[in-house]
Amino acid sequence: MLFTTQWLTTVFPNYQGDVLTSSSIAEVTTDSRSKTQQALFIPLVGDRFDGHHHVKQALDHGAVAIIWNESIPLPAFLPSNLPIYFVTDTLVALQHLAIAYRKEVNPLVVGITGSNGKTTTKDLLASIVETTYKTHYTKGNLNNHIGLPITILSMPRGTEVLILEMGMSDYGEIDRLSRIGEPTYTIITNIGESHIEYLGSREGITQAKLEMLNGMKSDGTVIVDGDEPLLAGIPDRINVISCGFNDTNDMIVRHVKVEEKQTIFEIVDDGVYDIPLLGNHHAQNASYAIALANQLAISKDNIKIGLHALQLTGMRFELLKGRNDVSLVNDAYNASPTSMKAAIEVIKQMDHFEEKVLILGDIFELGEQSDTYHISVADVIEPPITVVYTYGYSAEKISTEVKKNHPKIICQHFKTKEQLSEALEDHLKKDTLLLFKASRGMHFETLVELIQIK
Repeated sequence: MLFTTQWLTTVFPNYQGDVLTSSSIAEVTTDSRSKTQQALFIPLVGDRFDGHHHVKQALDHGAVAIIWNESIPLPAFLPSNLPIYFVTDTLVALQHLAIAYRKEVNPLVVGITGSNGKTTTKDLLASIVETTYKTHYTKGNLNNHIGLPITILSMPRGTEVLILEMGMSDYGEIDRLSRIGEPTYTIITNIGESHIEYLGSREGITQAKLEMLNGMKSDGTVIVDGDEPLLAGIPDRINVISCGFNDTNDMIVRHVKVEEKQTIFEIVDDGVYDIPLLGNHHAQNASYAIALANQLAISKDNIKIGLHALQLTGMRFELLKGRNDVSLVNDAYNASPTSMKAAIEVIKQMDHFEEKVLILGDIFELGEQSDTYHISVADVIEPPITVVYTYGYSAEKISTEVKKNHPKIICQHFKTKEQLSEALEDHLKKDTLLLFKASRGMHFETLVELIQIK
């Protein structure tokens, strides 16, 4: 049970129906299609849909109470004893309820944002914290103004640590999420180029990310990428722990070694760790999680147990096996110039492969600087990379630039996925490593599925 119909009257005092018998609410849903049990249904309204039109389906699927926009007439078929809570805006009501329930459960809250690495850092941190505390965290990519409240409202009573991933594409969005979550600890993984089309510059992205501080508790702590100069301007009144490779950081990462299935690294004055992820950037992501684990007094043994037990959200640098024993890395969930370069650097470090093939697609939301940023990806493409295949509109800039700089690297741009897929058939062999990297909208997982062994 999350709460009762009677408790809901303290949040939404305008109601009708049989609410005072304290019927249990076991879950909250905004999707009338989902099969539920003892659910509160909150009908949201968008440009192309109105959940109020689907209330009967929600009731048929297990809803026992609803929130309702008071300006919309109630359907005649609704039972007179059905608990109904009237509000002026159902989305605001969802967020308001999430705040009230968070305060009711009162967990320690961690907020995580950043242009790249926030989901991996969330997964790392959750895996560690679960060894010691009753933990609830963002599943999948429910990190926006709807997903974050849903995450909070799926939190079991008794939760001790709540880990919330917070995403954004424009100003004001992180501000709203941080005020809903009210974190005690905040992690800002880095400042990249994602959403620069809307925010104008990396300085603008920094400003938007620092909105995390608006909802953070006054005695809170921020853990940041200490190698990023744009994050040096956090107000002195806020506790800051910096992590990175520079010697000026509070937690210094060094001696990184990328092996076939793991990355080993040292944190100065803290110890040696290994993670089942590949790349320097993942060592830094792990350092954020370790820094926070130290703040929560989690033992060194449990930190290492948690790192080894990591379960990653899908399509984030997954090392898989394909047909003819080819190795492939599925990093196709999303992309920015920074994350694409980081993935390529990892591929370069992975030994025991005679052929290394990059399959790269468009990076979205780069605005007027799109060509420049795509061309910049070529800066890190050099031997031992042997082949570069690109697909999309802007990605052609990458293969063209590589061809100019490194004539010995095979470069080709494809107009269709079918042509690209055919070309990959020649590379499906044991000593070959394929990297798939593009923005989510390119749907590169369809290429991976044609090769991957299920």
